[in-house]
Amino acid sequence: MRRKTVGALVALAALVVAATAVAQSFPSRIDLPRGWQPEGIAAGTGNALYVGSIPTGAVARVDARTGRTRVVVPGRDGRAATGLKVSNGRLFVSGAGTGRAWVYSASTGRTLKAFRLAPSGADTFVNDVVVTSQGAYFTDSRRMVLYRVPLDLSQPSTITLSGIPEQAGNNLNGIVATPDGQTLIAVQTNAGKLWRINPQTGAATAVDLGGATVNNGDGLLLAGRTLYVVRNQNNRIAVVTLSADFTSGRISRTIASRDFDVPTTVARIGNSLFAVNARFGTTGTSKTRYWVARVAR
Repeated sequence: MRRKTVGALVALAALVVAATAVAQSFPSRIDLPRGWQPEGIAAGTGNALYVGSIPTGAVARVDARTGRTRVVVPGRDGRAATGLKVSNGRLFVSGAGTGRAWVYSASTGRTLKAFRLAPSGADTFVNDVVVTSQGAYFTDSRRMVLYRVPLDLSQPSTITLSGIPEQAGNNLNGIVATPDGQTLIAVQTNAGKLWRINPQTGAATAVDLGGATVNNGDGLLLAGRTLYVVRNQNNRIAVVTLSADFTSGRISRTIASRDFDVPTTVARIGNSLFAVNARFGTTGTSKTRYWVARVAR
């Protein structure tokens, strides 16, 4: 019996060492091209991360283990890139103030489809995107709507939202979906609230956080019932433990890093989170440094 116990302890220790070695094999900071001005990040297959450039619409593929970076979607006039998601070999990109969205091949960067989501001339900021079995859903921080792009990349539709008081400034921002895709959760940046949204009707109800707020909430990441809320200007990631029905939650802890400089969105590979730093407030030039910071979940 004692031999079995010792053997089990040795095996457990080996697993801990192996897990630590895997985590340590990822660099804690990955430099992006100078002047990149990032905002969105998404995980692809393997160790691939995709990081967009706000002003140009370019997208770089980054190897999270080696730090090697290659531009897969070149920047173009009239394009922009904020929120990104990778799904089934396709890269969905939110177009910020252009009111547009693009879908690219994640492997080649080839444009598969371009969409105009907001009406021409509208005050718009297409901010983030989540992909479910029903389609890709985009938030608009300036309009109280969601845009749905079908997975066959046919005509998009607009879903009018109800139940969310619109405020001045940026409203809905980051968005995720529950595992069954029947409920969307979005953060309202200026109000510091989380909202449950029915993707069929657009009806929204607030997630009860027990009086807590997540002001400056930006990108979201959902892993099981754990919701990571990036609070950009606060240089923090709030970790929210949600109830089984996703109607309520509590902030269980926060994640900070000396490498955070206005993080905006976050992606996950294994037990690591990769947060991209937009450095809002820093005047961007062609020589300005930008990077991705890795932290433990």
